[in-house]
Amino acid sequence: MQSDRELIDAINAGDADAFERLYHRYRDWVYRLAWRFTANREDALDVLQETFTYLLKKFPGFVLTASMTTFLYPVVKHTALNLRARRSPGQVGDDVLGSLPVPESSQTPRGELAAALGALSPEQREVVLMRFVDGLPLHEISVALDIPLNTVKSRLYNALRTLRDDPRTRDYFLGE
Repeated sequence: MQSDRELIDAINAGDADAFERLYHRYRDWVYRLAWRFTANREDALDVLQETFTYLLKKFPGFVLTASMTTFLYPVVKHTALNLRARRSPGQVGDDVLGSLPVPESSQTPRGELAAALGALSPEQREVVLMRFVDGLPLHEISVALDIPLNTVKSRLYNALRTLRDDPRTRDYFLGE
């Protein structure tokens, strides 16, 4: 299997099939992330299409300086937030991030985890999801969000402390 960098080199050389392989490698990840920001299937599909259209316009000449997910994350986030802002005039910037839907609480462990995550600030929740759902290393989260590494660490530390103290999620931290 070709690495992302090899696929990008092939795309830069005019190989359209390489772009298709890159698309298939990341489309599900982009869709899930877009859905996380939009909570709407059609909007997530629109974000998916706009994200890969944006990426395609970068060729030829695109140089990947981080992982592909680190590059794609801010594209998906900003595309999704812009879509939400267009649909909800008057909410812009961080206000849109704060208005993102949080899953309803339920009595299932998954529902309680979602409710506990919903109690975090939007910035803390974003860092937790990037780290533990998307599996991004801290330095890549820093790059993707364009914030200092120490800010990422602080947000993650405070979020985990809050989750550790929450009775709905305390059991996830037993044995530490």
